[in-house]
Amino acid sequence: MSDNRGTDKSLVRKLSAWHFFRLFSGFIWVDFFILFLIATALFYTAEMWAAETWQNDIRTAAHLEDLADVSRDDSDAADVFMIETEEDRPNGLRLPGFLVSIIGPDQLSGSIRTFIQTADQEQAANQEIDSDFWDKTESLGYRVWIKSSDSAYFLAYDYPVGRQLLLIIRLSFIVLLVQGIYLLSGIGSGSKAIRRYLRPIAELAQSARQINEAASLTAMHVSRTEDDGSLSTLMGKIESISISDLDQKIAIDSTQNELKELAESINSMLDRINEAYRSQVRFVSDASHELRTPIAVIQGYANLLDRWGKNDPKALEESVAAIKSETQSMRDLVEQLLFLARTDNRTLQLVIERFSLSDLAEDLIRETEMIDSDHHFIRSIESSVYTKGDKQLIKQMLRIFIDNSTKYTPAGQQIQIKVNEADGYARIVIQDSGIGIPPEDVPHVFDRFFRADESRARKTGGTGLGLSIAKWIIDHHGGNVTLLSRQDIGTRITVELKSASLLH
Repeated sequence: MSDNRGTDKSLVRKLSAWHFFRLFSGFIWVDFFILFLIATALFYTAEMWAAETWQNDIRTAAHLEDLADVSRDDSDAADVFMIETEEDRPNGLRLPGFLVSIIGPDQLSGSIRTFIQTADQEQAANQEIDSDFWDKTESLGYRVWIKSSDSAYFLAYDYPVGRQLLLIIRLSFIVLLVQGIYLLSGIGSGSKAIRRYLRPIAELAQSARQINEAASLTAMHVSRTEDDGSLSTLMGKIESISISDLDQKIAIDSTQNELKELAESINSMLDRINEAYRSQVRFVSDASHELRTPIAVIQGYANLLDRWGKNDPKALEESVAAIKSETQSMRDLVEQLLFLARTDNRTLQLVIERFSLSDLAEDLIRETEMIDSDHHFIRSIESSVYTKGDKQLIKQMLRIFIDNSTKYTPAGQQIQIKVNEADGYARIVIQDSGIGIPPEDVPHVFDRFFRADESRARKTGGTGLGLSIAKWIIDHHGGNVTLLSRQDIGTRITVELKSASLLH
């Protein structure tokens, strides 16, 4: 119990920590972005003020030397510095040209920016007076050096940014404090919310545990109090569901749509696995039954020959004929089983080619007429009907349908075979005048080992696999098949494959 609860608590802690650091990183990025916008606005204001003041000074002063007199009377006026040597040039940052073009006039392209302390702060420093961080920040100034056209003078414009920076810093501390309180208060409520959201998963795990307890009769008994329905329990219980209880369903009563969909997906998966398992069981049972009958016949005739039949020419001939017939039936059955096994394992490779369906049907009818003289084959085959696919498999599919028609059509009756092209499909129609299929059996004729009449199928040598093989071939060529049958009237099978008459 402690391990499962520890797993749940660990999961809640991990999700809570992930949520906390996600919010924390989000706050950091937002704070940096806001500070960047405020700083950009502040220094943009300083640059615009320097540019406007410089333009006003240029208009009011006849000579740059006169600005020195203006600066004595106007606190916003510039200080003028004479450049006599390279050492007299001010040091600082030069902005890229594209930024200068956005901020102000082109004359500011050679300007130099730097930070300074105001005169009061410089005086305090000279007098060795202690000044804390807040005083230094408040006295901070932003200086823009603007050079004259002849580069003989530099005009210094000082914009006081200290007070604005001080206000921004204090507001930032308040914002960080509020964000910190929000993050800390959200840890507890976030953990509760995560536990609430995980509760439906625990319900799902509980349902899976109940299924496992009902199925595992020989397993060690686990107390209900020792299982709290953790996520790890869900994983373990689903893995341990018994193959004999695949018809069980996982029920969940939750408002979480995602978890309802998860439960439905698991139930759907169990249904598919159950159906595949039952189908496999039926397949093995039917195959065993099909093989048991010819083996019993062969064994019976072998015992007959061993006792006395080998001395009786008539019994010997009958036994040999029966053994040959049953051996051929077993051989056909084994080949069909191997074909279905390859299709189920997806190891059967299709050899796709473009070929004439008209020529293939003609060849197949000619071959059938050579071995079956009891029926009249009426053909109506259009020329130049092409399709794309595995030629041998499509021939096998058509042979299965034609063989079925000959088996269940009385001697002397007609079998019609038509090949044409319509609506983008190459169409084959096989119409017989045989015994037909009962209406209740028509939906099942393509199921494996299904035979509408067991006794009649035994006489004709049917195994119930031919039509399922033909259906697989049609489906894997992107085609479709339609079967229409009436008892004592006949059966018509229509196969449509994609036409390739216009392809090259």
